[in-house]
Amino acid sequence: MTFETARDARTLAERAARAGMRVIQEAAATGWGARQQARPGIHRKGAVDLVTQVDLAAEAAICAVLERDAPGVPILAEERGGARSAPTRWIIDPLDGTTNFVHGFPHYAVSVALEVDGELVGGCIADPRAGAVASAGRGLGATLDGQRLQVSDTTDLDSSLFLTGFAYDRRERPDFYLDRVRRALVAGQGLRRSGAATHDFLHIAIGRADVYWEFALGPWDVAAGILLVLEAGGRVTDLSGAPVNVGQPEILATNGRVHEAALALLGPPPD
Repeated sequence: MTFETARDARTLAERAARAGMRVIQEAAATGWGARQQARPGIHRKGAVDLVTQVDLAAEAAICAVLERDAPGVPILAEERGGARSAPTRWIIDPLDGTTNFVHGFPHYAVSVALEVDGELVGGCIADPRAGAVASAGRGLGATLDGQRLQVSDTTDLDSSLFLTGFAYDRRERPDFYLDRVRRALVAGQGLRRSGAATHDFLHIAIGRADVYWEFALGPWDVAAGILLVLEAGGRVTDLSGAPVNVGQPEILATNGRVHEAALALLGPPPD
């Protein structure tokens, strides 16, 4: 497959994400995701960062599709690493929300995106529990199971639902994260935390929520989600308002209408 069009990229991202989703669904059917933290095949990458044999199997299935149908295109995957500096690459998270999956908490997903010359051109987020597939292509819009996605029409923070997540260093610097949580609690209509960046991006793209921010993410956490929000009519920057560095992302994703207000609220405090 060549990538002369964003449609090509979107199609293959969907195909690969569905392969990973099937692996996770089959594992869940055998009892994975039923709060079995002590079972074999679960390992700690850090104090609160887990990886399971399901992550690894889903990643292998995704990579097999991409290597077969797009030979020679580098891959950056969360578990096996890879193309961290290549301007053209697949960026994949085989199981975003592993901790949720292990606990049986119903927010986890597969993320696959293609970056060409530093620009995100096609991506897919597949939700194994719901069997739902959201995808986007540059200039083609975003869809969920074939239905067009559109961000909300909320125009003020007082009416906004906020989403956030906490990085793996949250035990070391809780006050850094809680400062912005306090700001959002005071300013907004509500605050939610799903534990999976893929779901947060999807909620913004669908119009269920209005503002999502998070620090210290990985490229695999954000690549497909950024494209979904943009193609659904939203806006994505870092917390200073600059373009997102996909290699070391911090995220502010909104419906666009409240973006400047969210930047003023959640950005660095004035000197």
